[in-house]
Amino acid sequence: MRIATFNVNGIGSRLPALLQWLEDTQPDVACLQELKAPGERFPVVELAAAGYQAVWLGQKAWNGVAILARGQLPLELMRGLPGDDTDEQSRYLEARVNGIRVCCLYLPNGNPTPGPKYDYKLAWMERLIIHAAGLLASGEPVLLAGDFNVIPTGHDVYKPERWVDDALFRVETRAAFERLMGQGWTDAVRTMHPDATIYTFYDYFRNAYGRNAGLRIDHLLLSPVLAPALRAAGTDHEVRGREKPSDHVPTWIEIDHG
Repeated sequence: MRIATFNVNGIGSRLPALLQWLEDTQPDVACLQELKAPGERFPVVELAAAGYQAVWLGQKAWNGVAILARGQLPLELMRGLPGDDTDEQSRYLEARVNGIRVCCLYLPNGNPTPGPKYDYKLAWMERLIIHAAGLLASGEPVLLAGDFNVIPTGHDVYKPERWVDDALFRVETRAAFERLMGQGWTDAVRTMHPDATIYTFYDYFRNAYGRNAGLRIDHLLLSPVLAPALRAAGTDHEVRGREKPSDHVPTWIEIDHG
């Protein structure tokens, strides 16, 4: 079973690229972030023609997440991250596919720091940590997948010294991510490639992709029940070099499940 996560950076403008990627790689499940479209503009017909059904949570101009499944409709379980009833940003969605609770998330960027956007990021991470603990306690096979906007270590960024004050790499951000991981989650990509230089985001400026000057901020985290099923993990690196690409690289795992 192949499960991927992909920040599409606008599903309307990047739809041809998304459909091409789906055709080429045929993931069984795809978690999408940054749809940048209200719910009514989600491309249901086009995705169905490609063999995918979906659940989604849209938002005009910003954010937005979706879970796609090949040949079946994901069973929606939750819309929005618990813990703040005033939060109107579309950043979290859960669905069950083939017995796995798939949690698609788009964690806030948090820049500039310090400031209210960074405060929101840290508060969102606290809510995620609390909710994730409950997911683990359920004993279900769970996958947390998406754009975490977190650079876990200096090994996950080109020239880390340039990022020390950025919301993605600040000490507080990494400490919160470490607390999440400390619950028992497995970082699939790093587990399969402990020493490799792997990036999942490349800025559009300064030929970042051509220079391989990127960041690893898109993650697939497996619960202890699911982790033993992991067989492979990686990125579809070449997608970033295509015409009108997202600034993110699709990231995937293969698991022996179901």
